[in-house]
Amino acid sequence: MYLLCVTFVIATALLGVDSRECNDYDLSASDQSLIEMMKHYLHTSRGGECPPQGKTSNTGVTYVRWGKKTCPKGVDIVYTGQAGGNYQSHKRGGVNYLCLPNDPENGQHQSYDNDQVYGGEYEVSSTSKPSGWSGSMGSKEVPCAVCYRKQRSAVLMIPGRKTCYKGWNSEYNCYLMSDHKVYSKRDYACVDKNAEPLDNKNGDENGALFYPLRTKCGSLRCPPYTNEADVLCVVCTKSNV
Repeated sequence: MYLLCVTFVIATALLGVDSRECNDYDLSASDQSLIEMMKHYLHTSRGGECPPQGKTSNTGVTYVRWGKKTCPKGVDIVYTGQAGGNYQSHKRGGVNYLCLPNDPENGQHQSYDNDQVYGGEYEVSSTSKPSGWSGSMGSKEVPCAVCYRKQRSAVLMIPGRKTCYKGWNSEYNCYLMSDHKVYSKRDYACVDKNAEPLDNKNGDENGALFYPLRTKCGSLRCPPYTNEADVLCVVCTKSNV
C-alpha cells in the first residue's frame, strides 16, 4: 500500500513536469530529491524479488547414477536406461561408458564393420565383488539413470571417499568400477553401493564390463590409503546460493 502511495506522488510530480515546456523546464531541488528518494526506495524494496545478476533460480546440474534405475529422492529424472560402451576386448575406439536410454530413436541398418556400442554387465563373483554385494549380480546388465538436481551449480565425483567435503551435498555414494586391467582402458565409473540389475537375464555376453577395483600401495601412499581395499567414491553437488 505504501509503495502505491509513493508511486502516486512521484507520478503526480512527473506529470506536473510534463505539463510544462520541456525545453525550458529545470528540476527544482525538491523535485530532484523526490525522484532520488523514489529510486532508492524501489531499489531497496525490490531487492528480495529479483535474483542477483548471473544467478537464476532454475539452474541445476546433471549426473549419471550408475547401477540404479531411479534418481535419489527429490531429484528429477531425465531418463532411465542401460549402461553400455565399447566391447571389452576392443583395443581402439570409444573408452567411456554410456547411459543408453530405454526409448532410443534408432538409425538405419548399416553393413560396415565398426560395432562399438554394446550393453554393460557387472563382472563380479562370490570371490570378486564389492563388500555387501551378492555374487549373483555377475553377468547381469547394468542399469543407469540420468538425474537433474535443481539449484546446484557444480557436480563432482570424488574417488576414495564416501562423504563429501564441507559445502558440498552428497547425491549418492558408491564403489569405483571400470574394466579389467588386462583389457582395453575404460573410464572409471561411480556405481551405486546398492546397485541393482537391469533385469533378471543372465546371458554373460560381455560387452562393456564393470569390474570392482582395489588399491595398490607403492606410488599410492599407504597410509593414508589401505592396500588391496575396495575403492569408494561419492557424487557431490554444490548449491548455487
